[in-house]
Amino acid sequence: MSLQVEKLEKNMVKLTVETAAEEFDAAIEKAYAKNKGKFNIQGFRRGKAPRAFIEKMYGPSIFYEDAANLIIPDAYEKAAEECGLTLVSRPEIEVTQIEKGMPFIFTAEVAVKPEITLGEYKGIAVEIPSAEVTEEEITAEIDKVRDQNARIVTVTDRPVQDKDTLVIDFEGFVDGIPFEGGKAEDHSLTIGSHSFIDTFEDQLIGKSIGEEVEVNVTFPEEYHAKELAGKPALFKVAVKEIKAKELPAADDDFAQDVSEFDTLAEYKADVLAKLQEKKEKDAKRAKEDAALDKIVELAQMEIPEAMIDTQVRQMADDFAQRVQSQGLTIEQYFQFTGTNGEQLLEQMRPQALKTIQVRLALEAIVKAENITVSDEEYETEVAQMAENYKMEADKLKALVGEKEKEQIIMDMAVQKAVDLIGETAVAAE
Repeated sequence: MSLQVEKLEKNMVKLTVETAAEEFDAAIEKAYAKNKGKFNIQGFRRGKAPRAFIEKMYGPSIFYEDAANLIIPDAYEKAAEECGLTLVSRPEIEVTQIEKGMPFIFTAEVAVKPEITLGEYKGIAVEIPSAEVTEEEITAEIDKVRDQNARIVTVTDRPVQDKDTLVIDFEGFVDGIPFEGGKAEDHSLTIGSHSFIDTFEDQLIGKSIGEEVEVNVTFPEEYHAKELAGKPALFKVAVKEIKAKELPAADDDFAQDVSEFDTLAEYKADVLAKLQEKKEKDAKRAKEDAALDKIVELAQMEIPEAMIDTQVRQMADDFAQRVQSQGLTIEQYFQFTGTNGEQLLEQMRPQALKTIQVRLALEAIVKAENITVSDEEYETEVAQMAENYKMEADKLKALVGEKEKEQIIMDMAVQKAVDLIGETAVAAE
């Protein structure tokens, strides 16, 4: 195999890869062996027709595409290692010579890791959020637990209020005609949940049991049912039941029911301690994020579009897996949200760019500060990973290849860089 490297604009390169004619012929033979069973040729049992006979009937290029697909992955991987560059995008492959008895040649245009010139990165002045916990926040946290432990009671002596849960019958009409999916009986609806469109829920506030209500709404322009999108609708609603949450009193009995403490005062002190810990972590993260934003702003780097495309695709794949873990296909998600794949990719693009910029800046700081990770630190990290995966550390280490180890170590060094930035950042005046 021979390789030529041509530098292009905006941190792109073109790799021209040439493999020997013998290697291409061998790939054609493999492609023939793989596909010969698909040909049903008169005079031969299926899969027994000679390669030369098939090529004569269908043309000499009949196996070229499969042969190319056999060669390209390994050849590109070797070229990526041989070129000595850090390649950071999916390659755009183009076959430039493909002919029996001739060398097989293809090109791969791919992004290389951009060089970065750092500006200031230590002592960055940022707005630092307060980590002080207020009495209102403690009360809100306790009220949240009270709400979780509330009992549902049936209300008969007052009209509908915000946060009530109703049992309703309803039927929807567009232009006076009922529409599919617009009717239900004994439907449970919590006021303020925004599970119904537009101001549907708001129009039920103040209504009483047994009252029949006409609710006027407009379907959103992006509504998933295209025949209803943007159209006004009338719903006839009957309020059948009103239910409300009855919260327990915030007293010692409540504290004993929901915690390990005997008194409300002890429980409040524990809530304060946990809120304080969370706010301190949030403040630290916000301080680091604000400093990183400024560091990226002060740095100079040119990010190739292909690198952003690759990051966007990776983020989209991760998102699709998360959606699938919740029991939905990505197609169902698009249907429910009225979006599509192109819109999702476009929405992710700004975050993808920021992710790349931050990572490059942090890796540059690792290099500038000569940040290293000791063997002991690496062993500790692997042990923690093994615990998270519920497996033995030695077994995990055996599964970690050299590239994966390098990535783990770089991730640890990057975290040290984040800590350095946060520790040296100062409050803006």
